[in-house]
Amino acid sequence: MRYFLTGASGWIGSAVVSELIEAGHQVVGLARSDASAAALTQAGAQVQRGTLDDLDILRDAAAASDGVIHLAFKHDIAFSGGFDDAANADRRAVEVFGDALAGSDRPLVIASGTLGVAPGKLATERDGHEPDPALAAMGGGPRTRWGTAELALSFADRGIRSSIVRLPPTNHGDGDNGFMAAIVGIARDKGVSGYIGDGANRWPAVHRLDSARLFRLAVEKAPAGSTLHAVADEGVPIRDVADVIGRHLSVPVVAVSPDDAAGHFTWLAGFLGLDSPASSALTRELMGWQPTQPGLIDDLDKGHYFLIPSA
Repeated sequence: MRYFLTGASGWIGSAVVSELIEAGHQVVGLARSDASAAALTQAGAQVQRGTLDDLDILRDAAAASDGVIHLAFKHDIAFSGGFDDAANADRRAVEVFGDALAGSDRPLVIASGTLGVAPGKLATERDGHEPDPALAAMGGGPRTRWGTAELALSFADRGIRSSIVRLPPTNHGDGDNGFMAAIVGIARDKGVSGYIGDGANRWPAVHRLDSARLFRLAVEKAPAGSTLHAVADEGVPIRDVADVIGRHLSVPVVAVSPDDAAGHFTWLAGFLGLDSPASSALTRELMGWQPTQPGLIDDLDKGHYFLIPSA
């Protein structure tokens, strides 16, 4: 099969490209830069130049494919204060994919997230599909992203084999520059490895290679309207993460009060304090997916997060 991927040169997308090619599929990856195009070519993928704002390019590429995996999101804009703009661009892209694939029974798989789906309890694939009053009150960014995921699922009624893969906040592995790398960087800068409150709040986690395999399974065979959880560790206490970081950096492990969290963790504070465990039991049963890579704590203990890049 010939699949079109957005975000194909990113942290997760590059692993999905390799997973698909190793399974015998052809991949066309969206590239917005020369560096991304070169990386895709080296990986054995074909290149479609463009961005998420090039809706005609997205429409044509989707129509010419046997299915679409949508991983791209304007994180640079979102984390610099433009979350609404990033979320709206994401929705427009998904709408275009829906129009291009309607009535074809071809797959559309989009990335979503587990964080905040069912705060304080173990979230399952059945959770998070009813409107959240807290999101409705926001009126913008997070509400739009939730609505985009639900829109994609609704495409099952338009003759599209649509599914969403909810990702944990950390897709860890050697080379990760996401949340775990940021937490390590803060600990190195502050000279202490911190956690908020008692540190008992939990994050789900998955290795990027395990999540890449689930994306491949989803585009190959997920039933229309499926919600899938790429979760290996259901809930790792943040205190345990801080302990490993403190040990590897040889710095004290300390509690940071909720009042001081924003000053200590800056933009990360709002995420790091969430208690948001998640299950993937239904996904494993439906898709035959079983994580095989190291869990988060074991991966942190391998030491690659603590290497300082050479100048």
